[in-house]
Amino acid sequence: MSNISLIIEERAADIGSFMVGRLLPFRQKRAVGPFVFIDHMGPAKMSERDNMDVLPHPHIGLSTLTFLFEGSIMHRDSIGSEVEIKPGAVNWMTAGKGVVHSERTPEYLRNSTKNLHGLQIWVALPKELEEMDPTFFHISADEIPAWEQDGVEMKLIAGEAFGMKSPVPVHSKLYFLEIKSKEAQKLNIGSDLFGESALYILDGNISSEGNVFEPKQLLVAKNSKLCEFEIGANSTIYIFGGEPFPEERFINWNFVSSRKERIEKAKDDWIHQRFPKIPGETGFVPYPEYNK
Repeated sequence: MSNISLIIEERAADIGSFMVGRLLPFRQKRAVGPFVFIDHMGPAKMSERDNMDVLPHPHIGLSTLTFLFEGSIMHRDSIGSEVEIKPGAVNWMTAGKGVVHSERTPEYLRNSTKNLHGLQIWVALPKELEEMDPTFFHISADEIPAWEQDGVEMKLIAGEAFGMKSPVPVHSKLYFLEIKSKEAQKLNIGSDLFGESALYILDGNISSEGNVFEPKQLLVAKNSKLCEFEIGANSTIYIFGGEPFPEERFINWNFVSSRKERIEKAKDDWIHQRFPKIPGETGFVPYPEYNK
């Protein structure tokens, strides 16, 4: 991994009812390919009094990808989707011109102890699709391509790589991979990737050129050729990236767009409650009084 350009340490962030570890955006690196936002949720042990309740909130100009390692979240949105996501499955919601969703602990788990652990990811949309109609897809764990290669377990959660294609209906050239290894061994996978790349260590470690990198670190490559590195025993890593867009993406709260004036309109629409409503949901997250 001789081409590491940046090491990003996970930073604590409060999302209301839950603390997360923020990885992107970072002041020196706003995006990796089309990936503009990554939160590491947990691992959290929750009592029978603790529940996840992220109230209805809006998005524009992006797709959200939720991938859990432990626990369960009930997703509801203004398109009418109501889906429980469990570990290994993918929730893929494309906001386009505007969508509202909530994320809560499912009813049957609310009075019991439970764990929650996973990744919340935002992927920006190509400029020509920023105003598309919103869509939602749930892809079950057994639909995700999984295989063994050079002694490691691989999963292609989204996008295309290694001659495989995930059924997650992405809107640009990208990849999001899970790699697990029980044994310490050398890997060389750069020739199968493209665009910008980053590597996140969930468990275990990787080592390169005498340097050891531990969990809660995001390693950003100078290019997608991740070269050779050694993955430690009992390690799980995630590699993501893809082709960056030619235009900059602006982020303000939950809004992503290539145009600042579009974000201002979304902000005004949310403050005045012009976004669509979620069937059966009441309450909402107010727009915070700050500017990023």
